Amino acid sequence: MINEAQRLPDDIHALKALVVSLQTQLAEETSHYRSQIAHLREQLNLLLAKRYGRSSEKHPGQLGLFDEAEQTIEQATQEAAAGPSHTTVIPAHTRKKPARQPLPDHIERHEVLHDMPEKEKFCPHDGQALVRIGEEVSEQLDVIPAQVRVLRHIRPKYACPCCKEGVKTAPMPPQPLPKSIASPGLLAHVATAKYVDSLPLYRLEAILQRSGIRIGRATLAHWMVKLGELILPLMNLLRDHLLAYDILHMDETRVRVLKEEGKSPTSQSYMWVQRGGPPSRPVILFDYDPTRAGAVPVRLLDGYVGHLVCDGYEGYALVGRQAGVVLLGCWAHARRKFDEAIKALGRQDKAKGGRAAEGLALIQGLYRVEKSAKGMSPQARYQLRQAQAVPLLEEIRTWLDTALPQVPPQTTTGKALHYLHNQWPKLIGYVADGRLPIDNNAAERAIRPFVIGRNNWMFSHSVAGAEASARLYSLILTAKANGHEPYRYLRHIFTELPAATSVEAFEALLPYNLDPASLV
Repeated sequence: MINEAQRLPDDIHALKALVVSLQTQLAEETSHYRSQIAHLREQLNLLLAKRYGRSSEKHPGQLGLFDEAEQTIEQATQEAAAGPSHTTVIPAHTRKKPARQPLPDHIERHEVLHDMPEKEKFCPHDGQALVRIGEEVSEQLDVIPAQVRVLRHIRPKYACPCCKEGVKTAPMPPQPLPKSIASPGLLAHVATAKYVDSLPLYRLEAILQRSGIRIGRATLAHWMVKLGELILPLMNLLRDHLLAYDILHMDETRVRVLKEEGKSPTSQSYMWVQRGGPPSRPVILFDYDPTRAGAVPVRLLDGYVGHLVCDGYEGYALVGRQAGVVLLGCWAHARRKFDEAIKALGRQDKAKGGRAAEGLALIQGLYRVEKSAKGMSPQARYQLRQAQAVPLLEEIRTWLDTALPQVPPQTTTGKALHYLHNQWPKLIGYVADGRLPIDNNAAERAIRPFVIGRNNWMFSHSVAGAEASARLYSLILTAKANGHEPYRYLRHIFTELPAATSVEAFEALLPYNLDPASLV
């Protein structure tokens, strides 16, 4: 083996050049490894925050709705201007004990009389019989578990007593699932348990067994698929109503389908949600699709003209290229990027905040304007935004142009800055109309019940089941958004829908065309 020293040049100048070259190489490798370490440390801090920290962006002591970020910047400015600190005395106050809310009047009252024995209804002093002069009344709330009953449909038969012919039988009203033991009430109960209360069907199967009813989960799932087919005419009318309004929210989330042609059971499919319609007649629609491709929103929004509020996913870009469609960005997503950047700093550096805290504070200024505009008319909201939000947007743009080249793009703060920069044209569009929202939270709120249910039942067995779930979620969440109690509405729909034969009859059953108080 040749000694490495024998390979070194004997010339001193060549040796110096070699040392300089090695030093440069070492500095480059050190910088690269330090960058990798910093990136991995950020990822570790972010994962720890997601695993053990609060999932909500609004929480005390950790930038909550970014109040601490504002204090980090504003407090320093105020302290510098105010000079020495002064003690503020807060006057004492008396906190009222919260009063018990009365029980609702619509709940049935069952009177239980607690009377004294007859031998005690005499005066202990002179023996005279006591006279009732009043009563003390208190109320308790009682719950009786689900009552199960059997509906016996009796249809009389009639025949001519002379010729013994012409037998007639009273007709059976149209049923949601013909030749099934499931009544509209039972179907509404199962659908409410699964899609409102997020109960997996195997749990519902066990609950029914406790009442002596043996219905397998496969049968329950089959019922849900058939109900999805039953309400299809309502889905078509709801989509027409949704696309007729010029403001629409859209988002998507994962769903797993076990039996899907061409895909493995562990692969991901997607549930797409759209929320729109006039504020007084909102519509929420879910649609299942095996892919997340940009062709999906193009298909779902075919013929739509108006504003589409969405996140930064590039799949929506194809819709934005269509004539008459304007894409609006989501400030909540931009805000979340900076919140994650602060979490990635770790506990020691979180107090410093840096550019991430500055970004949070600036974005929160826009949300303060929106809070002030709550309850205003669209015209008044537009004027307020022009007076207060537009100058804030100009300030954010100036700050962004300064911060962008100063922060490495591979860091979480750099990614937040680049997201804000890339989405900027879509983010500033909301100030052009007082009806437009600042973020896509309406779609995220609409999709949350599905996400909660997915965490319980984990997957759909088949494509038909996923499509049925999408339709039933659509009908239930639209009903809730229009003030309906889900079970009452579904019971009414499953009773009346089988007999509907005209467009007018179907339209009369839509959630916004029914008075919630009229349903029993």
